Amino acid sequence: MYWNKRIETMSRDELMYIQNERLQKMLRRIYHNVPFYRSQFQSVDLAPEDITEISDLSKLPFTTKQDLRDSYPYGLFAAPLSEIVRIHASSGTTGKPTVVGYTREDISNWAELCARAFVAAGADSNSVVQVSYGYGLFTGGLGIHYGAEKLGASVIPMSGGNTERQIMLMKDFHSTLLACTPSYAIYLAEAIEQYGIDPGEIKLKSGIFGAEPWSENMRKKIEERLHISAHDIYGLSEIMGPGVAIECQCKNGMHIWEDHFLPEIIDPNTLEPLPYGAPGELVFTTLTKEGIPVLRYRTRDLSVLHKEVCECGRTHVRMERVSGRSDDMLIIRGVNVFPSQIESVLMEFGNVEPHYLLIVTREGTLDNLEIQIELSEELFSDRISNLEELERKIKQKIHSVLQISAKIRLVEPKSIPRSEGKAKRVIDKRNLQGE
Repeated sequence: MYWNKRIETMSRDELMYIQNERLQKMLRRIYHNVPFYRSQFQSVDLAPEDITEISDLSKLPFTTKQDLRDSYPYGLFAAPLSEIVRIHASSGTTGKPTVVGYTREDISNWAELCARAFVAAGADSNSVVQVSYGYGLFTGGLGIHYGAEKLGASVIPMSGGNTERQIMLMKDFHSTLLACTPSYAIYLAEAIEQYGIDPGEIKLKSGIFGAEPWSENMRKKIEERLHISAHDIYGLSEIMGPGVAIECQCKNGMHIWEDHFLPEIIDPNTLEPLPYGAPGELVFTTLTKEGIPVLRYRTRDLSVLHKEVCECGRTHVRMERVSGRSDDMLIIRGVNVFPSQIESVLMEFGNVEPHYLLIVTREGTLDNLEIQIELSEELFSDRISNLEELERKIKQKIHSVLQISAKIRLVEPKSIPRSEGKAKRVIDKRNLQGE
């Protein structure tokens, strides 16, 4: 049930003592080793010694993704390259990539935390872990890989794509745990059904899915179609990679490993810290990272923190499923819209597939939202009057939840492009038109 019971169930007071001690050490490290952070301290006329307890952290400035880009490639590293044993980077599709470096101790801690995550999701040394996250500069594949090896499980380093081969090896190698994006898990489930494979030939028991927001109803779809227990995992390369937080068997939020990370929730507009239980933007300070520690990093992910002890006995705070991002939020006719809200509505209708696309256009000054929703094979051959009734019900539900009117378009089975990585859910043509 636990990988490190003493740490995972320690009292909040013990945990806070460790956090304070590690925070002091980390602040001294970045102040003396990273000119950017020394400048940040000086901008608010503070020194590391002025931060005597965790509550003082809010006196310090935030770090953003743009700061990492501006410091490309190694400007925020707190260790010399001679001590960096691994480098990962973002795709850099919007400019220079963000680069992160790991010391040998960072890699060891990463494996330790991913091992905790696997055990929380029900894995053990007898598990056969199929890693279908991408390997390479992306942190997903290698991060999970090392955690599974630390656990003593058998690892199948599949990486993403090549679905037919994925399924063949899943069946032949008796994979018991699948790690990939939730949208790819659904894609694999569809392919298994399409190939006519007997569910009894697939030995999967559980899965850990992350790297993109997903809904509770999406979980139900995955669990029903793959016959597994599906667990949400959270991570981002700027903080460590996958394994920053994980759902336990209670599925009551993801435990953040607070002996390594200090989480905060802030109001994304005022930037003021918010109390436990309030929704807002997630901010992290790393406590043990040596290669590239970060101070108050704004993730842009929206969530809620809860500090009550979980039924599983773990005392580390739980974060709710990420509901969206403060920077990819769509504003349509003045209403804030997150794709995850729409997904949650769609998944309430059991007869549509978990594949959808949001298309936003502008006519004159009026924004329009079209939601394309894929039908199941069974429903596609239904009577037109029944499909029109389904469209009407979805339109009505979307309006009641979001308070905006959307055009609903039911589309043929398998007509929405599938992704072997993160699913593309939004096409905002307003930007393409340069408006």
